Amino acid sequence: MVHIERVDLNLLAPLAALLEERHVSRAAEVAGMSQPAMSRALQRLRGTLGDELLVRTPGGYRLTPRAERVQRQLRAVLPRLESLFAPEEFDPAEAAEAFRVAGTDFTRVFAPAVFQRVFRESPRSTLHFRTWHDAIYEDLDRGVVDLVFFAKSTPLTTLHTEHLLDDRFVCVLSADHPLAERPAIGLEEYLDATHVIVGTIGERQAAIEQRLEDLGERRRAGLTVPYHSLALHSVLGTRLVLTLPARLLAEHGPEPGIRILPAPQEIRPLEYHMAWHPRLDGDPAQRWLRNAIRAVTSELPEPTQH
Repeated sequence: MVHIERVDLNLLAPLAALLEERHVSRAAEVAGMSQPAMSRALQRLRGTLGDELLVRTPGGYRLTPRAERVQRQLRAVLPRLESLFAPEEFDPAEAAEAFRVAGTDFTRVFAPAVFQRVFRESPRSTLHFRTWHDAIYEDLDRGVVDLVFFAKSTPLTTLHTEHLLDDRFVCVLSADHPLAERPAIGLEEYLDATHVIVGTIGERQAAIEQRLEDLGERRRAGLTVPYHSLALHSVLGTRLVLTLPARLLAEHGPEPGIRILPAPQEIRPLEYHMAWHPRLDGDPAQRWLRNAIRAVTSELPEPTQH
Protein backbone atom coordinates (compact mmCIF):
# COMPACT_ATOMS: atom_id res chain seq x y z
CA MET A 1 0.00 0.00 0.00
CA VAL A 2 3.07 2.25 -0.06
CA HIS A 3 2.46 3.52 -3.59
CA ILE A 4 -1.32 3.71 -3.67
CA GLU A 5 -1.44 5.95 -0.60
CA ARG A 6 0.15 8.79 -2.54
CA VAL A 7 -2.26 8.49 -5.48
CA ASP A 8 -5.51 10.39 -5.91
CA LEU A 9 -7.84 7.60 -7.06
CA ASN A 10 -10.07 10.23 -8.68
CA LEU A 11 -7.45 10.31 -11.43
CA LEU A 12 -8.21 6.75 -12.55
CA ALA A 13 -11.17 7.70 -14.75
CA PRO A 14 -9.32 10.57 -16.52
CA LEU A 15 -6.30 8.28 -16.94
CA ALA A 16 -8.37 5.59 -18.60
CA ALA A 17 -10.06 8.13 -20.88
CA LEU A 18 -6.78 9.73 -21.90
CA LEU A 19 -5.14 6.40 -22.71
CA GLU A 20 -8.13 5.22 -24.76
CA GLU A 21 -8.86 8.45 -26.64
CA ARG A 22 -5.25 9.71 -26.91
CA HIS A 23 -6.66 13.21 -27.16
CA VAL A 24 -7.26 15.71 -24.34
CA SER A 25 -10.51 17.18 -25.68
CA ARG A 26 -12.10 13.84 -26.54
CA ALA A 27 -10.97 12.36 -23.19
CA ALA A 28 -12.56 15.32 -21.38
CA GLU A 29 -15.85 14.71 -23.17
CA VAL A 30 -15.80 10.98 -22.36
CA ALA A 31 -15.00 11.62 -18.68
CA GLY A 32 -17.52 14.46 -18.35
CA MET A 33 -14.85 17.04 -17.59
CA SER A 34 -13.86 20.40 -19.03
CA GLN A 35 -10.82 20.51 -21.27
CA PRO A 36 -8.79 22.62 -18.78
CA ALA A 37 -9.65 20.16 -15.97
CA MET A 38 -8.50 17.25 -18.14
CA SER A 39 -5.26 19.07 -18.99
CA ARG A 40 -4.61 19.59 -15.28
CA ALA A 41 -5.36 15.91 -14.64
CA LEU A 42 -2.85 14.92 -17.33
CA GLN A 43 -0.15 17.04 -15.70
CA ARG A 44 -0.86 15.47 -12.29
CA LEU A 45 -0.79 11.97 -13.79
CA ARG A 46 2.57 12.67 -15.44
CA GLY A 47 3.95 13.77 -12.09
CA THR A 48 2.48 10.81 -10.21
CA LEU A 49 3.68 8.18 -12.68
CA GLY A 50 6.94 9.90 -13.58
CA ASP A 51 6.21 9.49 -17.28
CA GLU A 52 4.90 11.67 -20.13
CA LEU A 53 2.18 9.07 -20.97
CA LEU A 54 1.03 10.97 -24.09
CA VAL A 55 3.60 12.41 -26.52
CA ARG A 56 2.56 14.77 -29.32
CA THR A 57 3.68 13.67 -32.82
CA PRO A 58 2.81 14.99 -36.31
CA GLY A 59 0.15 12.29 -36.51
CA GLY A 60 -1.35 13.06 -33.08
CA TYR A 61 -0.66 11.86 -29.55
CA ARG A 62 1.16 8.55 -29.06
CA LEU A 63 1.34 6.44 -25.91
CA THR A 64 4.67 5.91 -24.22
CA PRO A 65 5.67 2.28 -23.43
CA ARG A 66 4.79 2.93 -19.77
CA ALA A 67 1.36 4.22 -20.82
CA GLU A 68 0.75 1.09 -22.91
CA ARG A 69 1.54 -1.12 -19.92
CA VAL A 70 -0.68 0.98 -17.65
CA GLN A 71 -3.50 0.78 -20.18
CA ARG A 72 -3.35 -3.03 -20.27
CA GLN A 73 -3.51 -3.18 -16.47
CA LEU A 74 -6.35 -0.67 -16.28
CA ARG A 75 -8.47 -2.72 -18.69
CA ALA A 76 -8.23 -5.62 -16.23
CA VAL A 77 -8.52 -3.62 -13.01
CA LEU A 78 -11.26 -1.05 -13.70
CA PRO A 79 -14.10 -3.55 -14.27
CA ARG A 80 -13.21 -5.18 -10.94
CA LEU A 81 -13.20 -1.82 -9.18
CA GLU A 82 -16.56 -0.99 -10.75
CA SER A 83 -17.95 -4.28 -9.45
CA LEU A 84 -16.41 -3.68 -6.02
CA PHE A 85 -18.10 -0.31 -5.53
CA ALA A 86 -21.38 -1.02 -7.33
CA PRO A 87 -24.50 -1.43 -5.11
CA GLU A 88 -25.05 -5.05 -4.11
CA GLU A 89 -28.08 -6.79 -5.52
CA PHE A 90 -29.78 -9.93 -4.21
CA ASP A 91 -31.60 -12.25 -6.57
CA PRO A 92 -33.36 -14.84 -4.39
CA ALA A 93 -34.05 -17.12 -7.34
CA GLU A 94 -30.32 -17.52 -8.00
CA ALA A 95 -28.95 -17.12 -4.48
CA ALA A 96 -27.71 -19.96 -2.31
CA GLU A 97 -27.75 -18.29 1.10
CA ALA A 98 -27.54 -20.08 4.46
CA PHE A 99 -29.89 -18.30 6.86
CA ARG A 100 -29.53 -19.01 10.59
CA VAL A 101 -32.42 -18.11 12.86
CA ALA A 102 -33.48 -19.02 16.40
CA GLY A 103 -36.60 -18.80 18.53
CA THR A 104 -38.89 -20.63 20.94
CA ASP A 105 -41.62 -22.97 19.75
CA PHE A 106 -44.06 -20.03 19.71
CA THR A 107 -42.63 -19.35 16.25
CA ARG A 108 -44.69 -22.23 14.90
CA VAL A 109 -47.56 -19.76 14.49
CA PHE A 110 -45.70 -18.16 11.56
CA ALA A 111 -42.39 -20.01 10.89
CA PRO A 112 -43.84 -22.72 8.57
CA ALA A 113 -45.26 -20.00 6.30
CA VAL A 114 -41.88 -18.25 6.35
CA PHE A 115 -40.14 -21.49 5.39
CA GLN A 116 -42.55 -22.01 2.50
CA ARG A 117 -42.03 -18.48 1.23
CA VAL A 118 -38.23 -18.71 1.44
CA PHE A 119 -38.03 -22.01 -0.45
CA ARG A 120 -40.59 -20.92 -3.02
CA GLU A 121 -38.67 -17.74 -3.85
CA SER A 122 -35.10 -18.92 -3.12
CA PRO A 123 -35.06 -22.70 -3.67
CA ARG A 124 -31.26 -22.99 -3.48
CA SER A 125 -31.02 -21.33 -0.07
CA THR A 126 -31.00 -23.16 3.25
CA LEU A 127 -32.51 -22.34 6.64
CA HIS A 128 -31.05 -23.46 9.96
CA PHE A 129 -33.48 -23.01 12.85
CA ARG A 130 -31.72 -23.21 16.20
CA THR A 131 -33.14 -23.90 19.63
CA TRP A 132 -33.54 -21.08 22.12
CA HIS A 133 -31.14 -20.90 25.06
CA ASP A 134 -30.09 -18.37 27.67
CA ALA A 135 -27.03 -17.18 25.70
CA ILE A 136 -28.81 -16.75 22.37
CA TYR A 137 -28.15 -13.00 22.26
CA GLU A 138 -24.43 -13.69 22.67
CA ASP A 139 -24.69 -16.01 19.65
CA LEU A 140 -26.27 -13.15 17.74
CA ASP A 141 -23.47 -10.80 18.76
CA ARG A 142 -20.80 -13.38 17.76
CA GLY A 143 -22.43 -14.04 14.38
CA VAL A 144 -23.45 -17.62 15.18
CA VAL A 145 -27.06 -16.77 14.32
CA ASP A 146 -28.40 -14.03 12.03
CA LEU A 147 -31.85 -13.40 13.45
CA VAL A 148 -33.75 -14.26 16.63
CA PHE A 149 -37.44 -14.14 17.53
CA PHE A 150 -38.27 -13.20 21.10
CA ALA A 151 -40.90 -11.91 23.48
CA LYS A 152 -39.58 -9.33 25.88
CA SER A 153 -40.73 -5.98 27.19
CA THR A 154 -37.29 -4.43 27.68
CA PRO A 155 -35.48 -3.42 24.45
CA LEU A 156 -32.14 -4.92 23.48
CA THR A 157 -30.22 -1.68 23.04
CA THR A 158 -27.21 -3.16 21.24
CA LEU A 159 -29.36 -4.89 18.60
CA HIS A 160 -31.82 -3.77 15.99
CA THR A 161 -35.30 -4.95 16.98
CA GLU A 162 -38.66 -4.84 15.26
CA HIS A 163 -42.14 -5.64 16.53
CA LEU A 164 -43.83 -8.44 14.57
CA LEU A 165 -47.13 -9.29 16.26
CA ASP A 166 -49.15 -9.30 19.48
CA ASP A 167 -51.02 -12.15 21.12
CA ARG A 168 -53.25 -12.33 24.18
CA PHE A 169 -52.78 -14.89 26.92
CA VAL A 170 -55.33 -17.54 27.85
CA CYS A 171 -55.45 -20.09 30.65
CA VAL A 172 -55.83 -23.80 29.88
CA LEU A 173 -57.28 -26.03 32.62
CA SER A 174 -58.58 -29.54 33.03
CA ALA A 175 -62.38 -29.58 32.82
CA ASP A 176 -62.58 -30.93 36.38
CA HIS A 177 -60.42 -28.11 37.76
CA PRO A 178 -62.22 -26.10 40.51
CA LEU A 179 -61.88 -22.93 38.39
CA ALA A 180 -63.01 -24.54 35.12
CA GLU A 181 -66.60 -23.28 35.30
CA ARG A 182 -65.68 -19.67 35.98
CA PRO A 183 -66.20 -17.22 33.08
CA ALA A 184 -62.72 -15.84 33.80
CA ILE A 185 -59.93 -16.14 36.35
CA GLY A 186 -59.13 -13.24 38.65
CA LEU A 187 -55.57 -12.42 39.64
CA GLU A 188 -56.02 -13.59 43.24
CA GLU A 189 -57.37 -16.99 42.12
CA TYR A 190 -54.62 -17.18 39.52
CA LEU A 191 -51.89 -16.62 42.12
CA ASP A 192 -53.43 -19.20 44.46
CA ALA A 193 -53.30 -21.88 41.72
CA THR A 194 -50.40 -24.17 40.80
CA HIS A 195 -48.99 -23.58 37.33
CA VAL A 196 -47.29 -25.17 34.36
CA ILE A 197 -44.36 -22.91 33.47
CA VAL A 198 -42.98 -22.93 29.93
CA GLY A 199 -39.37 -22.14 30.80
CA THR A 200 -38.05 -20.29 27.77
CA ILE A 201 -35.37 -18.36 29.71
CA GLY A 202 -33.93 -19.85 32.88
CA GLU A 203 -37.11 -21.84 33.56
CA ARG A 204 -39.08 -18.61 33.46
CA GLN A 205 -41.95 -17.68 31.16
CA ALA A 206 -40.43 -14.22 30.92
CA ALA A 207 -43.38 -12.27 29.50
CA ILE A 208 -45.60 -13.43 32.39
CA GLU A 209 -43.08 -13.56 35.25
CA GLN A 210 -41.84 -10.04 34.47
CA ARG A 211 -45.36 -8.63 34.57
CA LEU A 212 -46.15 -10.36 37.87
CA GLU A 213 -42.88 -9.13 39.36
CA ASP A 214 -43.83 -5.60 38.33
CA LEU A 215 -46.96 -6.11 40.42
CA GLY A 216 -44.92 -7.50 43.30
CA GLU A 217 -46.36 -10.98 42.82
CA ARG A 218 -45.13 -14.46 41.99
CA ARG A 219 -46.93 -17.62 40.91
CA ARG A 220 -46.25 -21.12 42.15
CA ALA A 221 -44.78 -23.60 39.65
CA GLY A 222 -45.93 -27.21 39.87
CA LEU A 223 -44.40 -28.26 36.53
CA THR A 224 -41.73 -26.64 34.35
CA VAL A 225 -41.34 -27.75 30.72
CA PRO A 226 -39.29 -26.34 27.81
CA TYR A 227 -42.00 -26.42 25.11
CA HIS A 228 -45.50 -25.00 24.75
CA SER A 229 -46.66 -28.15 22.96
CA LEU A 230 -45.60 -30.36 25.85
CA ALA A 231 -47.24 -28.02 28.36
CA LEU A 232 -50.54 -28.16 26.48
CA HIS A 233 -50.81 -31.91 27.05
CA SER A 234 -49.86 -31.70 30.73
CA VAL A 235 -52.97 -30.21 32.35
CA LEU A 236 -55.56 -32.92 31.67
CA GLY A 237 -56.65 -34.57 34.93
CA THR A 238 -54.52 -32.24 37.10
CA ARG A 239 -55.02 -29.08 39.17
CA LEU A 240 -52.44 -27.25 37.07
CA VAL A 241 -53.10 -24.00 35.18
CA LEU A 242 -51.25 -23.36 31.93
CA THR A 243 -50.96 -19.81 30.57
CA LEU A 244 -50.02 -19.51 26.92
CA PRO A 245 -50.57 -17.26 23.86
CA ALA A 246 -53.93 -17.80 22.19
CA ARG A 247 -52.43 -18.25 18.71
CA LEU A 248 -50.84 -21.52 19.82
CA LEU A 249 -54.32 -22.99 20.24
CA ALA A 250 -55.44 -22.09 16.71
CA GLU A 251 -54.33 -25.47 15.29
CA HIS A 252 -56.09 -27.39 18.04
CA GLY A 253 -59.83 -28.01 17.86
CA PRO A 254 -61.99 -28.28 20.96
CA GLU A 255 -60.55 -30.99 23.19
CA PRO A 256 -62.79 -32.91 25.58
CA GLY A 257 -61.69 -32.51 29.15
CA ILE A 258 -60.01 -29.13 28.55
CA ARG A 259 -61.29 -25.64 29.38
CA ILE A 260 -59.85 -22.39 28.00
CA LEU A 261 -60.44 -19.15 29.89
CA PRO A 262 -59.16 -15.59 29.48
CA ALA A 263 -56.04 -14.89 31.53
CA PRO A 264 -56.31 -12.26 34.27
CA GLN A 265 -56.46 -8.82 32.75
CA GLU A 266 -53.31 -7.82 34.65
CA ILE A 267 -51.32 -10.13 32.35
CA ARG A 268 -50.79 -7.97 29.32
CA PRO A 269 -50.69 -9.28 25.73
CA LEU A 270 -47.52 -10.87 24.43
CA GLU A 271 -45.39 -8.65 22.18
CA TYR A 272 -43.28 -10.68 19.78
CA HIS A 273 -40.22 -9.24 18.03
CA MET A 274 -37.32 -10.11 15.79
CA ALA A 275 -33.78 -8.88 16.42
CA TRP A 276 -30.56 -8.80 14.43
CA HIS A 277 -27.07 -7.40 14.81
CA PRO A 278 -26.52 -3.91 13.32
CA ARG A 279 -23.75 -5.25 11.07
CA LEU A 280 -26.44 -7.17 9.13
CA ASP A 281 -28.70 -4.15 8.71
CA GLY A 282 -27.68 -3.42 5.13
CA ASP A 283 -26.98 -6.95 3.91
CA PRO A 284 -29.25 -7.58 0.87
CA ALA A 285 -29.92 -11.24 1.69
CA GLN A 286 -30.77 -10.47 5.31
CA ARG A 287 -33.01 -7.58 4.26
CA TRP A 288 -34.84 -9.93 1.93
CA LEU A 289 -35.34 -12.49 4.72
CA ARG A 290 -36.67 -9.83 7.11
CA ASN A 291 -39.06 -8.58 4.43
CA ALA A 292 -40.33 -12.14 3.93
CA ILE A 293 -40.97 -12.44 7.67
CA ARG A 294 -42.75 -9.07 7.75
CA ALA A 295 -44.98 -10.13 4.87
CA VAL A 296 -45.93 -13.42 6.52
CA THR A 297 -46.63 -11.99 9.97
CA SER A 298 -48.66 -9.08 8.57
CA GLU A 299 -51.03 -11.57 6.94
CA LEU A 300 -51.67 -13.63 10.09
CA PRO A 301 -55.33 -13.76 11.15
CA GLU A 302 -56.31 -12.62 14.61
CA PRO A 303 -56.29 -15.38 17.23
CA THR A 304 -59.56 -17.25 17.74
CA GLN A 305 -61.70 -16.04 20.62
CA HIS A 306 -62.17 -18.62 23.37
